[in-house]
Amino acid sequence: GTIIARSSSRFFRACTSSRDYTTQTPINTGILFVPEKEAWVIERLGRFHRTLEPGLNFCIPVVDRIAYIQSLKEVAIEIPDQSAITSDNVVLQLNGVLFLKVKDPYLASYGVSEAEFAITQLAQTIMRSEIGKIILDNVFKEREALNLQIVQALGKASEPWGIECLRYEIRDVQVPQKIKEAMQMQVEAERKKRA
Repeated sequence: GTIIARSSSRFFRACTSSRDYTTQTPINTGILFVPEKEAWVIERLGRFHRTLEPGLNFCIPVVDRIAYIQSLKEVAIEIPDQSAITSDNVVLQLNGVLFLKVKDPYLASYGVSEAEFAITQLAQTIMRSEIGKIILDNVFKEREALNLQIVQALGKASEPWGIECLRYEIRDVQVPQKIKEAMQMQVEAERKKRA
């Protein structure tokens, strides 16, 4: 009784620490309590064995190892500033936020190394590609459609990684100062026409 109590208390301390993917996985004490909205990937003798669901689970100490801990919660990843060129050759600075979650813990563990880095790079590439297909005016007018196209393209590409892209939001679109001034002059000219 005391050995199990000591082992499980050590285990609970390990689980309550920050759940970063770079932290060490908990020790297999034989009796494992997987928290809600998590999946633990178990390897037996170095090969994938099974995925543990939330709740009470039993594993063989020494033989079974907790290889990966996957959070099944929705995660927001910030997509950093980048340059993109519209089809009418205007250089824009854009950034965004990508919302995703792990759909298949096995694929998320073994499908790609450093999933967050891979998905960020993919999101930047797809955003540049989609921006390159439209003119500057449409970037502002069709922002929702653009977000949807990016999510669809990301969804297809990230499916083999076990990751589901839920939505993408372009946050900031910065245009060059000269273009900004020209746009303001155009708006003022249209106001004068109406008056």
